[in-house]
Amino acid sequence: MIIIGVENMHKYCFVFALGYLTVCQITRVYIFDYGQYSADFSGPMMIITQKITSLAYEIHDGMFRKDEELTASQRGLAVRRMPSLLEYLSYNCNFMGILAGPLCSYKDYITFIEGRSYHMTRSGENGKEEMQNQRAEPSPNVAVIQKLLVCGLSLLFHLTISNTLPVEYNIDENFQATASWPTKVIYLYVSLLAARPKYYFAWTLADAINNAAGFGFRGYDENGTARWDLISNLRIQQIEMSTSFKMFLDNWNIQTALWLKRVCYERASLSPTIQTFVLSAIWHGVYPGYYLTFLTGVVMTLAARAMRNNFRHYFIKPPQLKLLYDVITWIVTQIAISYTVVPFVLLSVKPSFMFYSSWYYGLHIAGILVLLLLPVKKTQRGKNTQENVQLARSKKFDERENSLGQNSFSTTNNVCNQNQEIASRHSSLKQ
Repeated sequence: MIIIGVENMHKYCFVFALGYLTVCQITRVYIFDYGQYSADFSGPMMIITQKITSLAYEIHDGMFRKDEELTASQRGLAVRRMPSLLEYLSYNCNFMGILAGPLCSYKDYITFIEGRSYHMTRSGENGKEEMQNQRAEPSPNVAVIQKLLVCGLSLLFHLTISNTLPVEYNIDENFQATASWPTKVIYLYVSLLAARPKYYFAWTLADAINNAAGFGFRGYDENGTARWDLISNLRIQQIEMSTSFKMFLDNWNIQTALWLKRVCYERASLSPTIQTFVLSAIWHGVYPGYYLTFLTGVVMTLAARAMRNNFRHYFIKPPQLKLLYDVITWIVTQIAISYTVVPFVLLSVKPSFMFYSSWYYGLHIAGILVLLLLPVKKTQRGKNTQENVQLARSKKFDERENSLGQNSFSTTNNVCNQNQEIASRHSSLKQ
């Protein structure tokens, strides 16, 4: 970070950290314990890789790129000075998140460490944050107790029920030969449902640990209740009631999804969805099952997006029709998710293809047909990127126009405060 400089440091940090993690994963899987889940150094390395790369991009955004080139979220997370060695090591290796995370932004962590996370702020007239009245420091006890109860229930479910519904039974020869299709579909859903509580346990416990240390306060809701979900990694109710692939992904492993969005999806110029899923597979490890899951996920995500964009608006009203639509999309989403993640659990190539072949690659074929037959609308990300480029160009033009008699660089605020003619041109360009 120091030697390369802010212009290219994010690229070098990304390649080095992810490359080192991949070497660690290869060593663990193919030398020591193929096919076995183990708690070793590679778990913390996955979290540290996220932190190293996130901070590198945030420093690049804050110290090299211009504000008008950044999205709103990138401006909010941008780091404007190089951290000290102590700050850097504290962020990466603090005891709260060293084992299971979850990932947090550098600015959120430093705000917490410096004791500013409980201060209420608002935007002033000059665009800067101004301190409001400070409330008493909120207690995390209620939030921690609630999350520990969720941990206990998840662990109990995992130890008692999950072992009786193994995912591997989906590829049992006798089961495949004798079970009817409705039985196969139901068991697929139930077995993957039973596989989730161990993740609920680990992520909720990690969140509770951070809260118990005082980290994770997001502010107060409209009722004045303290919110302790700043770095929460999942929303169980939304996961289990998901009516779209996107809704599931948005509520599962939330901080990792945000990391993928910030370092890949928002910055990719070509096929951002595909690049994001490939990065996710590389980060998770080197088991072939991971790559089968995430490549299948690309097809499912794009197909689900096309279906939603082309048909959802027909089922908004009346409420009865909307309810029917939600029930059908819930069933399809849960089956598609279960179908997609089976290789993630089975890990190896042979059992994964045994499962997909037993289903005749049905959802793969259906997803590809949807993409071939239905028009795919341009995503909001593409529209936002184009608008940002247009706005950046207009601001550069305005800066040149007003450079006569000025020796200093005109900032974004200066441009916004110029005469009415320039303001109207901005408005038309944005429209």
